[in-house]
Amino acid sequence: MSEIKEIIDALEKKVLRLCAKVDDLEQKNRALQQQLQGSTQSLAQQQATHAQLVKDFEALKMTNSLLGSEEYKRDTKLKINALIREIDYCIAQLAD
Repeated sequence: MSEIKEIIDALEKKVLRLCAKVDDLEQKNRALQQQLQGSTQSLAQQQATHAQLVKDFEALKMTNSLLGSEEYKRDTKLKINALIREIDYCIAQLAD
């Protein structure tokens, strides 16, 4: 009878340790999920900032070439020609 009591006590201690480990792991999991959510939000914000900076850079390139910079002159001419073709197409559509 004494052996059974010892076995039950040992099992009870092991179960309590396992419950404590489960609680600890659940807490760590919640912390990691919060960290992941924060990182995801930060990444989305950085991607939006990057996209805006790329747009601003393209606008600055265009402005530089219009102001006489030789570096982006070819790109600007191509864009202007594309815009002219698009305008011509719209005018042709309106004329019909």
